[in-house]
This record gives sequence, structure tokens and C-alpha cells, in this order.
Amino acid sequence: MAGSPTARQSASTLPALTPGPHRRHLGLISIVACFGGLLFGYDTGVINGALRPMTAELGLTPLTEGVVTSSLVFAAAVGALLGGRVSDAWGRRRSIIVLAVLFFVGTLVVVCSPNVELLVAGRVLLGLAVGGASAVVPVYLAELAPYEIRGSITGRNEVAIVLGQLSAFVINAVIGTVFSEHTSVWRIMFAVCALPAVALFVGMLRMPESPRWLVDHGRREDALDVLRTVRSDDRAVAELAEVEASITAQRDQHRIGLGAVLRNPWLVRILLVGVGVGIAQQLTGINSIMYYGQTVLVESGFDESAALIANIAPGIIAVVGGFIALTYMDRLDRRRTFVIGFSLTTACHLLIGFSSMMLEPGDPMRPWVILFLVVVFVGSMQTFLNVAVWVYLAEVFPLQMRGLGMGVSIFMLWVANGFLALYFPSLVDGLGITGTFFLFAGVGALALLFVATQVPETRGRSLEALGEDVSTGAIFTRKR
Repeated sequence: MAGSPTARQSASTLPALTPGPHRRHLGLISIVACFGGLLFGYDTGVINGALRPMTAELGLTPLTEGVVTSSLVFAAAVGALLGGRVSDAWGRRRSIIVLAVLFFVGTLVVVCSPNVELLVAGRVLLGLAVGGASAVVPVYLAELAPYEIRGSITGRNEVAIVLGQLSAFVINAVIGTVFSEHTSVWRIMFAVCALPAVALFVGMLRMPESPRWLVDHGRREDALDVLRTVRSDDRAVAELAEVEASITAQRDQHRIGLGAVLRNPWLVRILLVGVGVGIAQQLTGINSIMYYGQTVLVESGFDESAALIANIAPGIIAVVGGFIALTYMDRLDRRRTFVIGFSLTTACHLLIGFSSMMLEPGDPMRPWVILFLVVVFVGSMQTFLNVAVWVYLAEVFPLQMRGLGMGVSIFMLWVANGFLALYFPSLVDGLGITGTFFLFAGVGALALLFVATQVPETRGRSLEALGEDVSTGAIFTRKR
């Protein structure tokens, strides 16, 4: 393809991004955008402690509990698919502003819902917002970040997600303890997330658009103005030239749809890689802990109040793991990170299964051993998989299919998440903790084989160079 030398060489010749006002401004942008991740985390985690009082007030059955929990997740699949396409057409910044409004409206509907039907409708609105945020925010951050720190900048969104989940666990424990006699305590738990929705809306009004999206839509001068706020002047000019060369070289594939992707075997392959990575992340069962952690701990031997408080421990280790991940994200290859992550989580699944089998119900050590292993599992997942997966999906697709690729991959990620959310209680009921985690271990072994043999490396290269190598298939033949 024309222009390939520029795409291949420019990353190494761009002036370095030094500490100073440009880097601080980039940090501010990432903080504001990551309120989308915070909302993502809170809205997915709050159900963990809200479900039992919600069931008591609204008279939910086991089936409707599953429907209420999974409705957000299945809606998030649709939101991810639509979010990528909408952000390609409207822009990343404008899409995030719309998502902030959707988060706020969905919260109001849930808090005010008098029955299951309206509650599910509110959860669907929140799910659309969560899915949209999961697709748009990482791309927005990746397209603003310089390649040498792209992993740590994009990974901040995943840290924001687990901070949101930890916030939900802590707030649930506090509110659930203080207002334990209040029949509508779950409404207070949900109402809290209106605050970050307002912060995201107000903050994004002052944030810039993605420079790569601006160039792709013919707004060269606007893109240069944005780059000059987050790069030195010489680097901004050089990087703009790189982006323009890449887009010009791929103009015949401008904003391609699914049909065009299916006609290019290399684009099909990278789409399948993205889908596979997303599904593999979910089939570790991480969100079964985030949604039903209290239930798992009750099944292991804790009483309900102790389980609500103990459930904070996985949330804390998830945040710690997220910060650890940010420290090495720009130094350790993505593939190696995935291999380490799936090896550790699969080992944890086996240990949880063996422990629950060897320690009989009623054994005072049983709940504490399982809690410890769950904490280790969540820590391994967050340190080596969660951050890395979102970073990888945000950078692996060429610009012309980035919204589509992210949308399809995260759609499938959320579908896998949704089925786990819907059927995890049935799995535990039918197989017990032992059988459920042995099943997760088997799936984890398959995921480990997949990432070791099929996932190409993306670290340390510009998005433009990666996009070209994906389109030509060179990314699959590069030395690993």
C-alpha cells in the first residue's frame, strides 16, 4: 500500500513526549473520560449488594433475579455494537456526552421504578450506556495517547471500571448496614451513580475530539489544534503527517462496513481475534464474582451480612491489580501478559474447585480459604487480563474499521457476559462451587491455547503502522 514507509518508520522518529503541560493535559483528558469507566463499574457492581433487598421489596423470583441482573448485560452488548458505529459517525467526544445523559436517565428510571417491568427498562438504558462506554472510551483514549504510553493511558479506563465496582461494593456495605431496615435501601444504592454521570457530562463538554477522527473527517486544522494541546509542536506536526499518510493510503477502505471486512481475509482474522480475546476474558467467570460475589460467599459458608462486607476484599484487590497493570503495560508484551493471566486464573479455578471439594460445608476454614482464592483470582485477572484486554481491543483494529471492530468484539464479550450473568446461579445450583469452577478451569485452558497461538503482538507501535500490517496480513507473520 502507498505510504507504508511512513507508517512503519514514523513511530521511531517522532520526537519524545516529555513531562510538562502537554502530558498533564493528556492526564486531565483521561481522568474526565474515565468517568465513563467509573459509571461502567458502578452500574455493573451495584447489583451485587442491591439484589437481595430488591428481591424482598419487589418479590423477585430466581428467574426474575436473573432477568434483572442480565438485562443490563445483554443491553450492553447492543450498546457496544451501536456505540462503535455511532462514534465513527458522530465523533468520540460527542458520543461520550450522549452516554452521560443515558447513564443519568437510566439511573432515574431504576430509582423510581415501582415494578419489575420498569426496573428492567431502566437497567436496559443503563446497559446501553455501559456498552457504549466500553466501546467508545478506550478508543477515545487510544487515539489521543502517544504510542509509547498508549497502554498505560488506555488502561486507566479499566482501573476506573474496577474503582467503580469497588465503590459500589463499599457503598452497598455502608448503605446496607446503616439502612438495613429500610425496604427501599437498594434505590439509594443506585441513586449514587447519578453524580458521576453529571461529572462526565460537564467534563466532556470541555474536552477535545479525537484528532484521528477529525483527520478522518477532513478537519485537518482542528486535528492539529488538538494535537498541539497534548504534544509538543514539532511532534504534533509530525504525528499529523503520519495520520494523514495512513488515511490517504487506506482511503479506498474508508469507513468500511462488515461486508468489506468479510471480503478481506486478514480483516476477518483480526476481527475473530478481537472476538476471541473478548469472549475468553469473560469466560474466566470474573463477572460472576462481580455480580454474584455475595452469593458465592454465602454458598461457601459466610452469613449474608458477613458476605456483604467480605465482598469488598475482591474489589480492593481488583483496584490494586489495576494499578500494578498500569506500571508494566508499556513494558510487557500483550501476548505474554495474556499467557500469564490465563495461566494464573486457570490455576485459581482449579484450587477453588479442589478446596470446595476437600473442605466440607460447615468447616470453619472453608469460607476463608475460598475467599482467599477468590481474591487471588480477581487480583490475577485484573493485573494480567482485564486492563490488557481493553487496551488490546482499542489498538488492534485499523482506523477504518476500528469502531466496527470494537463494536463487534465487545458485543460478543457482553453476550458471553450476559449468558454467565443469567445462568451462573443455575450453574452453582446444579454443579455446586466445585463443578462450576472446574468448568471455568477447562474453558481457561482452551483460552490459554488460543492466545498463545493466535493473538498477534501490538505493543510499541503506532496505530497507523499496526493498521497497515493488519490490512496486509503482515501482523500475523511478524516475529513474535
